[in-house]
Amino acid sequence: MPIYNQRAFASGLLFVITALAFFLGSREYDLGTPAQMGSGFFPSLVSVCLGGVGLFIMLGAVRRRSARERLRTWNIRLLAWIAGSVALFAFMLPRFGFVISLVVLLVLASLASHEARWRGIVINTLVLVAIAVGAFVYGIDLQLPLWPSFIR
Repeated sequence: MPIYNQRAFASGLLFVITALAFFLGSREYDLGTPAQMGSGFFPSLVSVCLGGVGLFIMLGAVRRRSARERLRTWNIRLLAWIAGSVALFAFMLPRFGFVISLVVLLVLASLASHEARWRGIVINTLVLVAIAVGAFVYGIDLQLPLWPSFIR
């Protein structure tokens, strides 16, 4: 069976793989019943739904009427910028606090784009940091150090 839209097929496959991984992980928890849901019920349900969406996308990609689209080659430099910024965030968070770590993450991840402009990066970073601090620190009271210990 030929694949007419490689991008859609790859997206659907990624959905199915992710759903399978989370479904297998959710088997560690009690499933319960729909009336008495256990802690594994919702993750299992979401995994099944995600897998179904992935299969639906994959089936659409093999239909003859779908647009022919090939996968583009991966830019390793961009992947390195994104993965490196996330790894640096994880390293910096306990040492430098949420705000500084998030600023570094957002600036470095933005530099992965060849369309990035400093004005846009600064505005984007300020808005996203304000939203993240409001949502995570004040909204759901996540216990994150906001600033480094030498500033507090």
